[in-house]
Amino acid sequence: MDNTLSREVQMQFMRPSQLEQAARRFPVVYVPFGLIEWHGRHLPLGNDALKAHAILVKCAEQFGGVVYPPIWFHSAFNQAYLVPVLTELFDRLKRTGFRVIIGVSGHNMQQQIDMIEEALKPVVADGTVRGIGLWEVTLSRCEESGTDHAAKWETSNMMFFYPDRVDLSELGDGELNLDMKPPSGIGGLDPRKHASAEVGRRNVELAAAAIGRKARELLESLPPDQRDFSIKGISPGCWWFV
Repeated sequence: MDNTLSREVQMQFMRPSQLEQAARRFPVVYVPFGLIEWHGRHLPLGNDALKAHAILVKCAEQFGGVVYPPIWFHSAFNQAYLVPVLTELFDRLKRTGFRVIIGVSGHNMQQQIDMIEEALKPVVADGTVRGIGLWEVTLSRCEESGTDHAAKWETSNMMFFYPDRVDLSELGDGELNLDMKPPSGIGGLDPRKHASAEVGRRNVELAAAAIGRKARELLESLPPDQRDFSIKGISPGCWWFV
């Protein structure tokens, strides 16, 4: 697996015919979530959504489906307002013809998954689509696949996908506190000692494959007459915008 991210599966780059062909082959849409948050002095603030989005692109490259652009709203926003907005998005994706909606958060807090699942409830209630909320490593976690906060795993992911966005020299060579507290705000194993692009590559490989298998399982769990792309086409009169 290399670190290039194909534009052929990213919705914002696809032409109508490409979107329709991809959805007819595998009517699954992946929706990445994240936020702008401190991730040490060495990582980009948008780490979580960048990570989730990139893993889902690698998943779609292998299994099929389409990746929606990253969503930067998160569970610290007022849920009374945000959940209905996300429900509207998921419902629009359903009406676009997708039969499986997978929301994946790179921000590994339970509240993020609760938010996605709550927004999906009314969309999947009629049984014509399947939906699930996951962290990027929910299904792949093992010795070679894990997560943390700006430590071994998240740094390795960024070293694999966006090496020019990682600067370990920003951490200096002194002792770091690795308990999430100030001043370092890092939680996990010291990235200076444990992170590498190869660790990131393997983590991504396992996470992407596990999400893809779940997508296939969810699609196959639908009644046979509900597994196909469900609108006439991606064209004016059938579809206009999500």
